Amino acid sequence: MSLFGRFRDSQRGETASLAKERLKVIVAHERQQRTQPDYLPAMQNEILAVIRKYIPIESDDVNIQIENEGQVSILELNVTLPE
Repeated sequence: MSLFGRFRDSQRGETASLAKERLKVIVAHERQQRTQPDYLPAMQNEILAVIRKYIPIESDDVNIQIENEGQVSILELNVTLPE
């Protein structure tokens, strides 16, 4: 095997690993959306619009989750702000 072939093989392993991690994130995101209330996407868009009035952020920078614990629902909002 040539020197370049060794680099190519190591890059394939890294690329496959990266693709696998990205697929896990996508599947987890899809599963999360199936269990969320109907109003949650609209609420996320409105929160995103309000934050964008003051700070330029991307759609992926806002993450909203609702957890149900007994009779209580907990809303968790995470916003990644640019530096």
